[in-house]
Amino acid sequence: MLDDLRHNCGVVVAHTLHDAYSFGESLQPRGREAAGLGAIGDDRIDVVKWKGPIKRFSITDLHRIFPGHNYHTYFFHTRYATRGRKDEILEDAHPITIGGRTEGNGDHVFILDCEAAIIHNGQVNGGFFKDIDSNLVRTGGDSEYLLHFFRQYSEREILRNIPGAYTLAIADKGRKDVVVLRDRTGMKPGVLGWKDGKVVMASEDVAFNENGATVIEELTPGSIYYLHPQGDYRKEQVIDSKLKSCFFEYNYIANVLSTLGGVSVRTVRSLMGEALANDPDISNIIENIDIVTYMPRCPEPAARKFAEKIGKPFEFVFYKPNDERAFQGSTLEERANSIRGNLFLIPEIKQKIKDKVVAVVDDSLVRGNNSTHARNLLYNQAQVREAHLINYTPPIGIIGDDGIQRGCSFGVDMPQNDKFVARDRTLDQIAKHIGMPVHYLSLKGMLGVFAKLGINKKNLCYFCIGGNEPFKLEI
Repeated sequence: MLDDLRHNCGVVVAHTLHDAYSFGESLQPRGREAAGLGAIGDDRIDVVKWKGPIKRFSITDLHRIFPGHNYHTYFFHTRYATRGRKDEILEDAHPITIGGRTEGNGDHVFILDCEAAIIHNGQVNGGFFKDIDSNLVRTGGDSEYLLHFFRQYSEREILRNIPGAYTLAIADKGRKDVVVLRDRTGMKPGVLGWKDGKVVMASEDVAFNENGATVIEELTPGSIYYLHPQGDYRKEQVIDSKLKSCFFEYNYIANVLSTLGGVSVRTVRSLMGEALANDPDISNIIENIDIVTYMPRCPEPAARKFAEKIGKPFEFVFYKPNDERAFQGSTLEERANSIRGNLFLIPEIKQKIKDKVVAVVDDSLVRGNNSTHARNLLYNQAQVREAHLINYTPPIGIIGDDGIQRGCSFGVDMPQNDKFVARDRTLDQIAKHIGMPVHYLSLKGMLGVFAKLGINKKNLCYFCIGGNEPFKLEI
């Protein structure tokens, strides 16, 4: 579990407010820092943004504020910041706008009659926007630069000239169509669908599957989709795809019910568990394991498969009272409180695991906050004999063979100067820091899972664990 890692956003385009809101709810795990709705009519663009999770703003009142007869298309965005100012959550929340009249009301704000608006998942290096007058940009985020670049040049020039990770949608008062782009690498997910005879778009297909929509296709990297007000669309391939899918979407970020690149996320995670069972460095401890469990919630398929393959019982050991991800808190204190207040031992399990050797399967280990808390629960409350933390993602944030510090500047907020637990530490030192033995699936083993599913390592971005940079940043 990714401690206080800040990651991604969810983007939605739909033709009813109800669909936009519902799709957004399905994508809530991608971000809970803020949410925003954009309502697009024939001659106006209106926006509301609010702090916190989606349900903090009633859909009933949204319908009253943005009645359907005034608008033909709606944006929705769930945000966790990878760029922008952490102390200006509301202003930096999406949709990001140009123009309009602002009416602030504490924890929410309206921007009415905007000239243009953008919703964006991903991250782009600011050096590509040297031609944009910085005086035009109110926020500290790359999304507003993308919007100005679009207006100064065009959507085609974004794809041709801006390498980076982005799946985005733009509405412009001077354009009838909503413009949807996915960058050439396809690093950030996006899918097109049908709902009630009209085209819709979302970051993940789970939003469609849970709300009665059907998938048309995944957005083709390097393409533009023009979504027409009446509900149909036109597609234009602008540049060739150069796939660099984010492996982390499969390992952690995406919903387990989603499909990315034609591959089931659940299948990937299950096969990661199988790979753990076959990893030679992990096989040394298998004989001593009494019980297999996992850190809620992403690693469950991996833990179940690992237990099955090694012939050990699987048990639910931890529970979380709510679905929030600790890293999505806006401050260090909030994230720490979330960890302490949202991870506990199931009461009846304590006696069952006392004096046992417990294997805890996790998706990854970044800074170690959750893992340390889990260790304390197991040793202090349950009095286990020994606990092993087993990660199916190799060490994140290492210094690569090329001497370059690893991290992510492509849409997952793990800057290369972050406090990674694996940075400059041996495996024994990591274990000492966490307080229990730590094990990792090898890079070869992880990439082997993707290869088994037809995803070649050359089409993956795994820079944060030692791979090559996905973009040549010739700025």
